[in-house]
Amino acid sequence: MPAFANTPPVMPIEIGDALPDARLQGGMRFRWFGLHVYDARLWSGTPLRQDDDLASRPYALELAYARRLEGKAIAERSLDEMRRLEVVSAAEGQEWLQAMRVAFPDVAPGDRLVGLHRPGRGVQFLHNGRVTGEVGERRFARLFFGIWLSSASREPVLRAQLLGLETASR
Repeated sequence: MPAFANTPPVMPIEIGDALPDARLQGGMRFRWFGLHVYDARLWSGTPLRQDDDLASRPYALELAYARRLEGKAIAERSLDEMRRLEVVSAAEGQEWLQAMRVAFPDVAPGDRLVGLHRPGRGVQFLHNGRVTGEVGERRFARLFFGIWLSSASREPVLRAQLLGLETASR
């Protein structure tokens, strides 16, 4: 059960539709300088593990926002984090940034953004259950989900909680 909840969250309909056998693998409340930004949850059919090849498995990452944020800022921060994991060319970065700006609308408290990992097909994005975009590149998918799931993630405790691994409290 996620460290931030007293009761297990209900699986969003769009995740159940895309991944009928999915179960909550893990989650955690993400804070930035003490401010609650979002609750992150990882949904998967077969539990993902630290050493799994995440590129070959379907799963969904749900972010339930607690604050107002501009979609443009979410897209820019996502690209910055992807570039932190691996070199991204200027052209590729511009293409990905544009796709994320379309896929990530401004969010308000209670809004949900979901990224569905589709092996070999990339990522589909949803906002409150509505498809907002997709990027069909495997490299994009690996780096995007790597923000949270890579062993090089900037937030190792969040990563461990999403994957359901034992970790010290934050």
